[in-house]
Amino acid sequence: MYTRCAILAFASLVTVAVNAQSLLPSLTYDLIVSHVGYDFLGNFSWETADDPTNGCVNYVDKATALKENLTFVSDNKFVMRADDTKKVTKSARGRDSVRIHSLDAYDDALFVLDISHMPEGCATWPAWWTLSEKGPWPYGGEIDIIEGVNLGQRNLASLHTTPNCSMPNVRSQKGTTKSTSCDTSVNSNQGCGVSFPAQDSYGTSFNAVGGGFYIMEKSSTKGVSVWFITRDSLLLLGGQPLLDLVLLSTPDAYFPTDKNCDYSKHFDAHSIVFDLTLCGDWAGSESVWNASTCAEKASTCKSFVDNNPHEFIEAYWEINSLKIYTPYVLLR
Repeated sequence: MYTRCAILAFASLVTVAVNAQSLLPSLTYDLIVSHVGYDFLGNFSWETADDPTNGCVNYVDKATALKENLTFVSDNKFVMRADDTKKVTKSARGRDSVRIHSLDAYDDALFVLDISHMPEGCATWPAWWTLSEKGPWPYGGEIDIIEGVNLGQRNLASLHTTPNCSMPNVRSQKGTTKSTSCDTSVNSNQGCGVSFPAQDSYGTSFNAVGGGFYIMEKSSTKGVSVWFITRDSLLLLGGQPLLDLVLLSTPDAYFPTDKNCDYSKHFDAHSIVFDLTLCGDWAGSESVWNASTCAEKASTCKSFVDNNPHEFIEAYWEINSLKIYTPYVLLR
């Protein structure tokens, strides 16, 4: 039940939104794509190349993923996961998993992802991200919207770019700046990352509350903004985000375009990737693995992945929808 204060706060946001809509011209968004359930099968490709982040995974094709139940769909759900039944043989690339890539790419756009569950647990490194369709990487940029490893509780959003792109340490965002250079050749491709404030924005705690919404605005005039919206947020109506109000609120992560990072020089049309790798350059690095309680289960990340299939029961994405909007100008 909403308290009186909550209702007043919501009413205030609505008033601001209405006032914003009265401006001339008004920038808003038009829904162009809605991926739900079976839509994912026809609009994404299943990638099978070696993991570029050196993970202990064997990415399988769509036919294999469907046959082995690593990908399954219903009218209103799309699920992709890692194998949780078999030990990994010495001759295998790693544990079977899934990585998908959208067939289409988008310039200025608003991406709205509704997810009930993301992969969690030791050795997991799930990510939802976009990258240049034209490339080659890192030309055209990379935007990591959801990313984390092992037993982390807070999401990390980052940019990865060609040289001459950096972010101010302090800017209009709720999150905490973890690194400022977006250049892939700096700090072992750490990128310019922002840690989210909410402890339920990632992993086990995110799943415990039934997930939520991630929204990313990719704008040539404003830069890149990312919001995490819980399912009980005041920015929802009828279970769906009120996008005008979300856009008026302070993002969890904000990457502005300015003289220190000219958007037009670093970003172009992006396609979309969902993946789940295991171990790899981040989750499996000796310093990260040994600093977590995961090291109590196995001396190395690889041995953990190879010998403990039951540990990956919760290593899956459950996606309700992915909606994509593009901007248009209303002339009044």
